[in-house]
This record gives sequence, structure tokens and C-alpha cells, in this order.
Amino acid sequence: MERFQKEVTAFFRNLYEGERKVLVSGEGRVGAPVMMIGEAPGEQESLQGRPFVGKAGKNLDAFLAQAGMDRAALYVTNVVKFRPTKVSAAGRTVNRPPTQEEVKLFLPWLLREIDLVAPKYIITLGNVPLKALTGRGSVIGEMHGQFIEWQGRQLFAMYHPASVIYNPGLKEVYSRDIATFACRYREETEKERGK
Repeated sequence: MERFQKEVTAFFRNLYEGERKVLVSGEGRVGAPVMMIGEAPGEQESLQGRPFVGKAGKNLDAFLAQAGMDRAALYVTNVVKFRPTKVSAAGRTVNRPPTQEEVKLFLPWLLREIDLVAPKYIITLGNVPLKALTGRGSVIGEMHGQFIEWQGRQLFAMYHPASVIYNPGLKEVYSRDIATFACRYREETEKERGK
């Protein structure tokens, strides 16, 4: 994985020569059974160089704990590895969704990362990773909380943990979805241990 991360860094450093783009690599162990994929790092992720450590990351950790899942046992990454930003009306640098071009640029690297980690389950967090992996017609509102077959793996779509910040009404939906995933994951794990 270290070699992969060096290759990604070198590629994007050359591509964005002269720009100060901070790449945030995925975190976790190769062989982790579950891989969570978000859209892109935010401000805190860029500052700390780790995925999901800001407000959305705190939400994610809380939901995982509630479902009895340990983040240390997962692999967590993003489709786009640098923070997409824009300047707000107030003149502040703020997050923005990644562009289609940014997603297309990073997608081959993400697919390679998936192959290297080799998870059994992939959890997409929000529309960006869901569409990146399954196609432009996929919508989180219709697909969340469901398992679908994707290239020999089980893909489970969830809202992005930041969505709960902007829409507190999704908290119950989010809790239910993560509980659904955790239940299936535990059942499958117990079956495998019983073999």
C-alpha cells in the first residue's frame, strides 16, 4: 500500500505542479473486510492528512460505535484524494463537491486501491462514490440501505455522514442503515467462522 500511495502522490504532484494540493490517503489495513468510501477530504482532513476526522468523521464514528463496529477494523478512503474548494461570497475558502473531471481523474486510482485492499464489502458514503462505482443513474435516496452486487463484492450505499449535519431528520435513517449493514456483516462473519 505504501508503494501505491507514493505513486498516487507523485502522479498528482506532477499534474498539479505549482499548486498546493494536499493528498489525503486511505487509512486502514490491507485485507480489511469492509471499505468505506467518501467523496473527498474536507478542511480538517487536509490539515491532519487523515480521512474522516472532521465533523462528518465524528458522526461516522458515533454511528459505527452505535452499530457495534470498530473503525480500526475498516479501511476508510475517498474517491477524490484532495480537498475540492471554492471561495464563498464572504471570501472564505470552503468545501465544494468534486467535479466530474476530478472524479474521473481519481477513479482509476480508487479502483486500484479497492483491488489492493480486497474488501468483501464496500460502503459508499453519499452520491459521489455511489455514482463513481455504479454509474451516473444511481441516486442515494433510492439506493441507501440496500446491498447490491458490484464486481464480485457486496456494495452497500449510505448517505454521507455530513448529511446528518445539514439534515438532522436523516439521523434515524442513517442509524437504521448502519444497523442493517452491521447485522448482515455479523451474520456473514459468524457463518464464515462456523465453517
